[in-house]
Amino acid sequence: MPIRTAARAAAMVLASILAAGGAAAQTAPPTAPPMGHGSHHAGHHGSMAASPAGVTPAMPGQDAFGAIQEIVRILDADPATDWSKVDIEALRRHLIDMNEVTLNATAVATPVEGGARFEVSGQGRTLEAIRRMVPAHAREIDGMDGWTVRAEPAPTGVVLTATAADPRQAAKIRGLGFIGIMARGNHHQAHHLAMARGEFGHRCH
Repeated sequence: MPIRTAARAAAMVLASILAAGGAAAQTAPPTAPPMGHGSHHAGHHGSMAASPAGVTPAMPGQDAFGAIQEIVRILDADPATDWSKVDIEALRRHLIDMNEVTLNATAVATPVEGGARFEVSGQGRTLEAIRRMVPAHAREIDGMDGWTVRAEPAPTGVVLTATAADPRQAAKIRGLGFIGIMARGNHHQAHHLAMARGEFGHRCH
């Protein structure tokens, strides 16, 4: 093949290759831009939109609010509810007391024969909650599992004493400690419902 003819053929092949590359560049999908702040949120909302239909969070976001919500649902579902007596505010105040005693009260434990003695103290709103809740709860669980439970007033709170003749129950009292003893019994839920129904005014227990 003469040199001139070979050069012409090579030039035609090169032109074909360049033309094909240009066409591919025109038909290729655009490259996605880097994920910046705005595009991150767009993607986030897109994934939310793709969530299964009808799926909603189950937790209310706050424990006391959830307890009140549960009581309201029970009252709503009961056609016998007397709304003229319902007192959800009393329940809210009681839940505040529970929060104060659980999180802010100080309880100093001293082992005694057959159990333990707890000096429960606090200030301000916490002290008020201690004086309302601890004696009332002591009355509720006194006698349970052979326990003797007493609450006596003190200048800075209440002295709670729990004892039992059975050594295993004595060990249980010491193991539970103050807040474990306060959590004993299954009357709390029924008590909350009765309080919300206005069945015993504003008393805590």
